[in-house]
Amino acid sequence: MTETLAQRRVLLVIGGGIAAYKALDLIRRLRERGASVCPVLTAGAQEFVTPLAAAALAGERAHTDLFDRASEAEIGHIKLARQADAVVVAPATANLMARMAGGHAADLATTVLLATTLPILIAPAMNVQMWAHPATRRNRAVLEGDGVRIVGPNAGRMAEPESGPGRMAEPNEIADALERMLGQQAGDRPLAGRRVLVTSGPTHEPIDPVRYIANRSSGRQGHAIAAAAAAAGAAVTLVSGPVALPDPPGVAVVRVETARQMLEAVEAALPADIAVFAAAVADWRPEQEAGSKKIKKDGTGPAPMPLVENPDILATIARLPVGRPPLVVGFAAETDTVVEHARAKIARKGCDLIVANDVSAEGGVMGGADNTVHLIRRDGAVETWPRLGKEEVARRLVAHVAGLLAG
Repeated sequence: MTETLAQRRVLLVIGGGIAAYKALDLIRRLRERGASVCPVLTAGAQEFVTPLAAAALAGERAHTDLFDRASEAEIGHIKLARQADAVVVAPATANLMARMAGGHAADLATTVLLATTLPILIAPAMNVQMWAHPATRRNRAVLEGDGVRIVGPNAGRMAEPESGPGRMAEPNEIADALERMLGQQAGDRPLAGRRVLVTSGPTHEPIDPVRYIANRSSGRQGHAIAAAAAAAGAAVTLVSGPVALPDPPGVAVVRVETARQMLEAVEAALPADIAVFAAAVADWRPEQEAGSKKIKKDGTGPAPMPLVENPDILATIARLPVGRPPLVVGFAAETDTVVEHARAKIARKGCDLIVANDVSAEGGVMGGADNTVHLIRRDGAVETWPRLGKEEVARRLVAHVAGLLAG
C-alpha cells in the first residue's frame, strides 16, 4: 500500500470504449494501493462493462443515471463531484474529451465533471486517426489549459487492425500518474523556493515583413516543462518563441520572436537555479536585416540570401563565468544516431544534461504530441525513456532535475 493513495477516495468515470475493460483492473490496482473507488459509468461504458462488475470490484455502488430518484433527491451528482480527492476518467474517449472541453452536462458523468473542483486525470483511448485529428488536438489543448492532467495514450495495436498512439495507458501507469498528481496537490513540491527558466517553441528569423526562417517546433514540450516545474513549486519564467498554445498556469511568460531576442530575455531572467533550453532556436538568420517592404520576384530566380550564425543560447549560458545556473539542461532534436549526436553536443555546449529527442518519423515528428527521449549526462551515461506524451516527459524530467539539484 502506498502512502499517497492510502485513505484517498477516487471518483472513476468510465467512458464508452473497448478499453473500458481495463478500467475494471484499474479499480483493483487503486484499491491495492489503499484508495477507495466510486465508479461512474457512461451509457457507452455499459455497452462494454456492467455496473455490477464495477460495483463488485469497487465494493460500493456504481452510478449511471443523472435522474436516479434516490440519489438526486439529495442532489447526488453534486455530492459525487465533491466527496472525493480526485477524478480519473478512463477511458477518456474522443467523444468524452470533446464534451469535457465544451463544458457539456448531458449525462451523469459530464455533469459531475463540470460540477467538480477536484483535480482531474484523464487516460485517453481511441483510434489512432481520431487521436491525431485536429479536433481532438484542440480539445486536448483546451483541457490542458483548464488544468486537466493527461496520462498516455500509448502506442501499439488497436482493437481494429491498426497500430499507433491511441491505446489507453495501463492501469498501473494510470495509478502512478494519479499518485504523482495527488502528491503535488498534497504539497510534494520538490522545487519549492527554486527559480526555473525554460525556453520553448521555435524562433522566427525575418527575411522580409511576410517571410521568415523557422522550424516545426510547436512549443508543447517546453510549455509542458514550465507547467510541471510550476506544479513542483518553482517560480518559473518561460521565454517562448511564436506558438499557438495557452500560457501555462502560474508561469511568467516572456514572448519573443528571434534568437537574439530570446537570448536577451534569457539573460534578463537570470539568476535561476535550473535552466532548461527546450526551444528549437534557428541556427541561422539572413545577413541583411529585413526591410519594411516585401521582396518581389523579378523573373530571374531567387536572389542570393547570405546567412549568418545566430547566438548559441545554450552554450552562452552554460559557459557563463559568473551567474551560471547550477543546473543547465539542453535539448537535442535528432533524426539519426540520436545518442551519439547528443554526446557530442553536451561536450560542445558545456551543459549538465542533454535531453535527446528522436524527431524522425519513427520516433515522433517534431511538433507532435509524443516524445521519445534519451537523457545524456556529462559522463556519457544514458537513460532511455519509452515513447511518452510530452506532459509525462515533462513531469519525469522535472522530477529528475529536482533530484539532481538536491544532490
